[in-house]
Amino acid sequence: MDKLNFLEVIAAISVFISLLLAVFLLTVKTERKLENRLFAAFLIINAIDMSGLFMHYFTDSYNLKTFKMSAYLLVMPLFYLYVNAVCYSDFRLKRKHLLHLIPFIVVNLLLVPRLYLAEGSPKEYFFKHMWDSPEMFFYQVIAELQYFFYIVGVFIILKKYKKIYLENYTNPNTLLYKWLFQLTMILLFIHVFIIFKNTIRYTAYNDLFIWIHIVAGTSFLLAACWFILKALNYPELFRRIDSTLQPTEDFTETLETENKTDETKSFQIEQLKNFMTEKEPFLEPSLTIQELADQVKIPVRDLSVLINHHINQHFFDFVNEYRVKKAMTILKDPSKKEYTVLEILYEVGFNSKSSFHTSFKKYTNQTPTAFRNN
Repeated sequence: MDKLNFLEVIAAISVFISLLLAVFLLTVKTERKLENRLFAAFLIINAIDMSGLFMHYFTDSYNLKTFKMSAYLLVMPLFYLYVNAVCYSDFRLKRKHLLHLIPFIVVNLLLVPRLYLAEGSPKEYFFKHMWDSPEMFFYQVIAELQYFFYIVGVFIILKKYKKIYLENYTNPNTLLYKWLFQLTMILLFIHVFIIFKNTIRYTAYNDLFIWIHIVAGTSFLLAACWFILKALNYPELFRRIDSTLQPTEDFTETLETENKTDETKSFQIEQLKNFMTEKEPFLEPSLTIQELADQVKIPVRDLSVLINHHINQHFFDFVNEYRVKKAMTILKDPSKKEYTVLEILYEVGFNSKSSFHTSFKKYTNQTPTAFRNN
């Protein structure tokens, strides 16, 4: 089997698995229908793009082959909308999101005169030499600008998501941020290969062009499968946030201008710490800052500023510190020496072994087992 045939096989497998995962996402019963549909669309468009490597076995239509190529301009908009839908519980598709179709429409309109409406030998000539045409140069410029715009947009969303999550929630959904961040980095890595591939296209290094194609296609396939399998195996880790929530720093200055003396703040901090020690609200694994504010009877924005600005901790770290201290007490209690580490982490409010070990080591520089044995 030569490299071209191998590339076609890889592409066919990639298309098959991508479409299989897309069908599953579209048919599985879940409350998260929007993000499933968006990711399914993302997989389908990528499958259409990869199908170009073996499409010649099924059709000779230049129009269809070119339309397939232009569909690549839908990949990043779909991924961007998918990240929004996963991160924000109140995200909905609206008419304004149709603006994301503009690059795709513009490129196809640009190809109408010399390709879609052309006939015979002029059409065949244009298709065979299209990568040297002004239309394809414009297409590649638009594709790169579009990619840069959306990849920056995704990183901005993830940065805001992580900050708001740490300030308002606990346990262990920073994994969602990590997975989306890792997937975005993988897509960025693959795109670097695509840029390199498109550059090599204009040289005589045909073998290198094919191998880069193979690496890029295989990498995307593995990344998509990895992400979907993680999402299906650990659906409880997905907790979205309300897009109306703002990072504490956005309203700290406003609250600081209100008539609150240092004595009042000190009293509230003391009140909060006493409440955490006596009532132990941190034992609730899904505790949010809104729920704690209701219990301690401090307005939620005041409480957010108190913890994030004056105590200088994220809500996530603030709560987990009390959980770790509770775990330390249990680990050193002779009457509870039969308790396993797993039982203890659930008892103190964690619901993830990895997040418990990460938090415990952060505060003690030891693992729970090493701490118990010392």
